[in-house]
Amino acid sequence: MAVSTRIAVIGVGNEFRRDDGVGFAVIARLREHAVGRPLPAGTRLSSCDGDPGRLIGLWEDAELAVVVDAAHAHPAHPGRIHRLELDQHGSWQSGTASTHGLGLGEAVELSRSLGRMPGHLVVYAVEGADSALGTGLTTAVAAAVEPLAERVEADIMRHRDVLARGETPAGE
Repeated sequence: MAVSTRIAVIGVGNEFRRDDGVGFAVIARLREHAVGRPLPAGTRLSSCDGDPGRLIGLWEDAELAVVVDAAHAHPAHPGRIHRLELDQHGSWQSGTASTHGLGLGEAVELSRSLGRMPGHLVVYAVEGADSALGTGLTTAVAAAVEPLAERVEADIMRHRDVLARGETPAGE
């Protein structure tokens, strides 16, 4: 039995600010993978600049939303990946910093107040080294793209399998 679901995978960032383009790079890698091993029906791969309204529009009505963004950390470990899961009732931790002044945290809180949170939200934040103007990821962040794309695919497949078994996905 095929399970149709709504899954949104969103790469957030700016591909013209070096490591801030990691979300776009992961989306591009997922598209490459999907040629040989298609993602489940109902999966949409998108890129976004991080504007809260656009993020909400992309994940609205999704059973699962996976967001990939660059992050600042002190001290920084470029390429290190952080994973955060939120359901419709969890709150965004203040101090969780993307590379955007206004964006993911605000989108989560606004989405929650409007009743437009996805059933389950997974955020991957990749620590960057360079967000100056320019194209191309630094070596450490580029090395994180393939393993992160595989982790996102695993999240999607795990979600699909839970639905196929007739279970309620975590957080819903």
